[in-house]
Amino acid sequence: MLRRMPNSKRPIERVFIALSDPTRRAVVQKLSERSATVSQLAQPFDMALPSFTQHLGVLEDAGLIVSQRQGRSRVCTLNPMALKAAEDWMASHRKQWESRLDRFESHLEKMKEEKSDD
Repeated sequence: MLRRMPNSKRPIERVFIALSDPTRRAVVQKLSERSATVSQLAQPFDMALPSFTQHLGVLEDAGLIVSQRQGRSRVCTLNPMALKAAEDWMASHRKQWESRLDRFESHLEKMKEEKSDD
């Protein structure tokens, strides 16, 4: 069995893995309002700063956020293009499932009609 290293995942996989965690989703939500420093982002969470910065690292590796040093602080900003890629992926799959469900609904209607003709 071939084991894949975390960095070998496709970008869309990294986005969904990053968004699978509630802490990271909360950070993305906060950054959708405005940029913030690491300490501002960490404040509402009951965890050590090194643990919190690991979450930021996952978000950054997935391309969901970018950070840069401003003086003594590190400021994080949301990268909406990474979210757009995930949204596009979900939309394309939603179309497939809607099409399948429409065909299934047609099939059920046809079966109902056949049954009522008996």
